[in-house]
Amino acid sequence: MALKLPRTIRLDPSDTFVYSRAAEPGEWAVTGTFLFFGADVARLSGKQRQAFRAGFLGIDSFGWSTLVVVTDATVHDRAAAVDRLAEQLVVRCGAPDTETARAAAEEEIAFAQSLCDHPPNTLIAVNRTSEQAGTRECFRTLHRKASRLEPATAFRFVEIDGEEESTERFDLLPLAGRQK
Repeated sequence: MALKLPRTIRLDPSDTFVYSRAAEPGEWAVTGTFLFFGADVARLSGKQRQAFRAGFLGIDSFGWSTLVVVTDATVHDRAAAVDRLAEQLVVRCGAPDTETARAAAEEEIAFAQSLCDHPPNTLIAVNRTSEQAGTRECFRTLHRKASRLEPATAFRFVEIDGEEESTERFDLLPLAGRQK
């Protein structure tokens, strides 16, 4: 069985607006729900609330990403992700020691890995809600089709022997009912 892990992805610049710190594209990611443990979710607002509702945590930047993409990984990639997350848990979250942080990081990476039981390039989104019993997470997937994510163009220019194919010129403004 191939090893797969989630990586942050940014399809548009919206993450840079909706989160106080956006993850960089391509970071290994975990759900990051542990950052809200003990928080009064009802009192969260703005960018913190958005991170709670829909963010994955990039483990290098500790920034948020709305989507992650299922990515093939190696055993070395996984071990490096565990090490980096453990380091972040000590530095940013006050884990009491490296051993405790490593155990928590291992658990988080294992859960993130369990989300990747999909073909590579599958996009995953999360929706979190706070309920009496605790935090509820729902994950949904979008299967990536390269043709849908490539930039769409209205026109295509084809060169033949170094010259443009078209001999006609079109002025689109009159066609749209506008004047220059």
